[in-house]
Amino acid sequence: MPLTAKVIEQTQNWIRDVVIACNFCPFAANVVKKKTIFYRVENSISMQTCLKALAEEVKRLDNDESIETTLLILTNATKNFDDYLDLFATAEEILKQEGYEGIYQLASFHPLYCFAGAAVDDAANYTNRSPYPMLHILRESSIDAALLNYKNPEAIPQRNIDFARQKGLLYMQMLRDACF
Repeated sequence: MPLTAKVIEQTQNWIRDVVIACNFCPFAANVVKKKTIFYRVENSISMQTCLKALAEEVKRLDNDESIETTLLILTNATKNFDDYLDLFATAEEILKQEGYEGIYQLASFHPLYCFAGAAVDDAANYTNRSPYPMLHILRESSIDAALLNYKNPEAIPQRNIDFARQKGLLYMQMLRDACF
């Protein structure tokens, strides 16, 4: 299997077996069912190339209303979590500068994700620990529409943290690692 196809398959496994199965995002199942996720794998080690890929994916979303959300999977550029956070902050700033604030939103996923103030081995980090570093580009209009029919969306992050901690570190590691 070519590398790109394998990376996408592992990412899809993670979405199905972790994000949806643990209900970390109550809106993900519908998007997967409708097949409106676009997956792009970027293998470059260059941050600039990754940011260029982000710009290309935003343009793709601009031009194709059938895509609800894009996962830009960065296999090589940001293996270090601090480097990823720098890239993520730059990506958010670029979206703002390009006039996309309120149109698109970025979500953050990384294999070494660690919430500010959390211990590295806190099971809660697995709510955002993906197989590969990713920039998840979401349409704000889709988020708004999904939230219309969901009570207490502000409780989702804490519910996810509580779930992961209840299941424990080994369980959460096993779930994510099984995606490979």
